Amino acid sequence: VPLDGSHWLSMRELLDRLSQKGHEIVVVAPEINVHIKPAKNLIMKTYPVPFTQEELDHTFKRMSQDVFEEGTFLERFLKTHERVKKTSSTLLTTCTHLLYNKELV
Repeated sequence: VPLDGSHWLSMRELLDRLSQKGHEIVVVAPEINVHIKPAKNLIMKTYPVPFTQEELDHTFKRMSQDVFEEGTFLERFLKTHERVKKTSSTLLTTCTHLLYNKELV
């Protein structure tokens, strides 16, 4: 069960190598994600989440934009703190929906 983002990009190379050695790879991922996509060398199982692709893209885009915004240290810190809280909430929701998915669990 990979986590989206850089975690998946690192894991993907490992999965490719395992597949080359004959292992069957099953990836469980949310239907809405940034980088986790089907591939010929793995079996993909997805589960629904309560947000859209646009909402997820916006969350990650805003997070990267906040890094370059100007302002006092305190203003930037508070914006970053709020953005991290929102991103963490999105990831928690994703995990919760997986754990309550009786078919996959």
